[in-house]
Amino acid sequence: MRRPHPLRTFEDMTTTTSPAPRLITPLRVLGAVAHLSFMAFWGVAVALLVGTLLVGGVGGLVFLGLGAILLVGVVYALYGAAFLETARVEGLYGFGLPVLRPRRSPKRGFVGFLHTIWIQFIDGGMWRAIANLVLSTVLGWITWALIMIAVVGVTAAFAPLYASEDTVRLVGGSVSIAFAPVAGPLLAVAALAAVVGVALLHGVLARLLVAPIREAQLTAQVRDASTQRQEAIRAGDVERTRIERDLHDGVQPRLVSIGMTLGLAQTKIDADPEGAKALVAEAHTSTKAAITELRQLARGIHASVLDDRGLDAALSAVASRSHIPVQLDVRMDGPAGRDAEAAMYFAIAESLTNAAKHSRASGVRVTVRSRPGELWARVEDDGLGGARVVPGGGLDGIMNRITALGGTARLDSPAGGPTSLEVSVPCAS
Repeated sequence: MRRPHPLRTFEDMTTTTSPAPRLITPLRVLGAVAHLSFMAFWGVAVALLVGTLLVGGVGGLVFLGLGAILLVGVVYALYGAAFLETARVEGLYGFGLPVLRPRRSPKRGFVGFLHTIWIQFIDGGMWRAIANLVLSTVLGWITWALIMIAVVGVTAAFAPLYASEDTVRLVGGSVSIAFAPVAGPLLAVAALAAVVGVALLHGVLARLLVAPIREAQLTAQVRDASTQRQEAIRAGDVERTRIERDLHDGVQPRLVSIGMTLGLAQTKIDADPEGAKALVAEAHTSTKAAITELRQLARGIHASVLDDRGLDAALSAVASRSHIPVQLDVRMDGPAGRDAEAAMYFAIAESLTNAAKHSRASGVRVTVRSRPGELWARVEDDGLGGARVVPGGGLDGIMNRITALGGTARLDSPAGGPTSLEVSVPCAS
């Protein structure tokens, strides 16, 4: 599934949106009448289901488990009804509505489960769709009543052919048989005109209640894009600082030392050839060490093995260099995209480095999976725990890099361990 570029601006989003659809077209009016005729019964069925779960849940609170399960069922029954309602309105009017997605808490464990239920319950988009469902149900029964009135009017038009009395009953009273052929069609036309009015009202209410979900989604996308832009800038700053630090503290002093050693060897080459040879050999060894450090530094900027052999092979190389045993489990359907694989590689590599330096772990398990639209990984060690995100640190770099791509990273490291890091990144396809 193709994702929008993480740094798209609000202008990009608004200029690519389609114009508002026309509500007053014959096909949409007929479609709305058909939908309302169905909604009269569907809304009642949803109400009965939700009501049954709610009454059973409240009554079952005495038996805590059963009651709580039924109340959770209420929340997700509402979500399911809202999901179908949003899809129905989008199919009828084409507002460009996003798919209504279940909410998920960033917290873990039972507290995270309860928080997930709560944020789903207070989801404004879900309640907007439910409100539209309720109004559509009411309008559906009004539509059925008007259709019945139209049928009565059409039937009354033929009253002289079958009536045995001098009057015929219409809505609200009786008329003479002589006027029935005129009054009946007029009543039918008025009822059908009212049906059209109800169908148009349905479109207006849908635009007022359900269409703003799209605007809320765009606002959230703009907010996420702004956050991703800031995190991308922070990630670049952290990476630049790391490179500068590695060059200043590692490669630069070694190169200066090599230069000084070669200069000293040059002064001794005539008076003390053997000493000069030893100094040149020392400079040669230092040069090879400097080359190794430069390669490691370049690998920290981009791992060429990713382009050559893919993420699985790159992670296998990282795991083989780890000072603690690494159990690697990678299952991918295919390439996930250069940016996604690079972000995942560096996140896992940094996690293994942190585990080796600070966790005192005896082993690390790395799990990587390709999921629909995303690449997911979990790194877990059996160390002491207590890991924290420190500005400018390795974990901060992971968070910034992942967020800049529109992904999520979640760290769980209680005191005493274990430490786990879950990372998901959108895939390019």
